[in-house]
Amino acid sequence: MAISLSKGQKVDLTKGNPGLTNIVVGLGWDTNKYDGGQDFDLDSSVFLLDAAGKCSSEQDFVFFNNLQGGAGSVVHTGDNLTGEGDGDDEVIKIDLPGVPASIEKIAFTITIHDAEARGQNFGQVSNSYVRIVDAATNTEVIRYDLGEDFSIETAIVVGELYRHGGEWKFNAIGSGYQGGLASLVRDYGLQV
Repeated sequence: MAISLSKGQKVDLTKGNPGLTNIVVGLGWDTNKYDGGQDFDLDSSVFLLDAAGKCSSEQDFVFFNNLQGGAGSVVHTGDNLTGEGDGDDEVIKIDLPGVPASIEKIAFTITIHDAEARGQNFGQVSNSYVRIVDAATNTEVIRYDLGEDFSIETAIVVGELYRHGGEWKFNAIGSGYQGGLASLVRDYGLQV
């Protein structure tokens, strides 16, 4: 049975699930009624962070134009341009033992493509979630529903996997940002 998290909650991932090595991280969302005449394209991105909380190179930034990172241990399955339908809108596959030792945290984010130009923000998005699934059994292990706490934000740090005492844990963050993907890229130590 999946553990349902609330904002700020941290939970053990691998210690409580012995043998868990390959996971699927699914991110999903719906858009509310929107009459701005523009498409609404949300994107998930992953930042592979060192002990200082920064990406050591552009290869540690996994998104629709760079689908692999961490020496192939983190794979983004591709961009969903519409968010239509039920289930996960974008998926990231992670081979936990394959993640290089230099990576201390894996941060998962959702941003709105061209949000400022299109007049869009997360106040127009509902039913956002992240879930972690055991790839071997297709069993949902952790789920974090973000709720409706956002208004003018154009980027969200959903959560992060992090190493602690030789195990992987998950932190449900749910923090909104203005400035879209560019602000996250800068905060994680890369050039825009």
